[in-house]
This record gives sequence, structure tokens and C-alpha cells, in this order.
Amino acid sequence: MNSREGFAGPINLGNSDEFTMNELAEILLEMTGSKSKIVRLPLPADDPVRRKPLIDLAKKELGWTPIVPLRIGLGKTVDYFRQLINGETI
Repeated sequence: MNSREGFAGPINLGNSDEFTMNELAEILLEMTGSKSKIVRLPLPADDPVRRKPLIDLAKKELGWTPIVPLRIGLGKTVDYFRQLINGETI
């Protein structure tokens, strides 16, 4: 969008802080107060071991870096959906 002329292609936007899906699930259970249980199943054979996005291209071409920590971003997301559920104006 705002990249230099002549550049075209996908750019990975994400957070370079790595965490497991289990950690994410535990944080969400904590934040929401949910009584849901975490179910662990065998991973598919082609499941990637690491999910840390490479954001160097976004930094170089867009001058973009993540600034919202995971817990803050998740908190805003949880609040948003709570407002939707409660019929509040967003």
C-alpha cells in the first residue's frame, strides 16, 4: 500500500514473539473466565514446529513493527466481543 514503487508481493504481518497454542489458550481462559477445557490432540504430520513469523520484509518495505503486546491485544478483542454479546454500541 505505502511501500516503495516497484515492490509487489505478500508481506507477513505478525508478532515476532513466539508462544505456543497452549499458552494462547491458557491466556484466553484466564482473560475470559471461561470454564472450557483445553483438549490436546496429536499434531498432524505436516504441522509446523515453529510459528514465529518473519517480519523483516514488513519492517524494510513498510517501516512496520508490531507495537501491541499479546495480552493487551487479546484484552481489546475480548472486550470487543463482550460488547457485541451485550448489545452495546461499539
